[in-house]
Amino acid sequence: MLPRQSVAVLLRLLQRLRVKTRVRAFKGLIVALCLGVTTAWGQQTDNPYHVELDLGQQTAYLIRGRQVVMQSPISSGRYGHLTETGSFKVIEKERNHFSTMYGKIVDANGNTIVADADADMKVPRGGKFVPAPMRYFMRFHEATGMHAGYLPGYPASHGCVRMPEQLAIAFFDKVDVGTPVRVFGRTPRTNYYYRYGPQPLNRQPWLGGPIDPRMGRVYDPRFDPRYRPPDPWWR
Repeated sequence: MLPRQSVAVLLRLLQRLRVKTRVRAFKGLIVALCLGVTTAWGQQTDNPYHVELDLGQQTAYLIRGRQVVMQSPISSGRYGHLTETGSFKVIEKERNHFSTMYGKIVDANGNTIVADADADMKVPRGGKFVPAPMRYFMRFHEATGMHAGYLPGYPASHGCVRMPEQLAIAFFDKVDVGTPVRVFGRTPRTNYYYRYGPQPLNRQPWLGGPIDPRMGRVYDPRFDPRYRPPDPWWR
């Protein structure tokens, strides 16, 4: 057995070691917090832009300070797949993104069997699931993001926010990971929200066109079903 004096010395050494370890751990925590705050501050201040998505007006705004520098028509999530509202940040950017959940199913000859398919649907022998393209993808909440896509004139997606490709490119070039995104407004119901596309009265600068007296709203011939191109398979 060790003498009492030796035991006392060992206990004092252990206490000093514990104190030093705690001090080091505390210093490490302080450094980590400082780095985290610096990173968050950098994300908030380095990029002067933020994005606002108005679901009610089906419009995206790129804002610098208090000035709208760009706006784009959008097609957000339809009922059953509504785009979630709230305050978010861009968490990923990918130029050539493909959906992991939605696409189409084709047979062995490449013919489309199911145009609006989920990834977990049964695929016939020789066929395959083809994921939907979502170019210039800017993810801001879970699997939801802004990307280039087809705009039929009303909310039609599975939750993402579609934009015309040229405007999607412009937004993609301006935002960074960490850019704030605010989603607000109530998604209009399709059967009420316009017969020929989502352009309320006098909402022009990008479309214009004469006012259709039958609907009391801006009429754009490009949304007239008689001149509408075939609905593409991606959603």
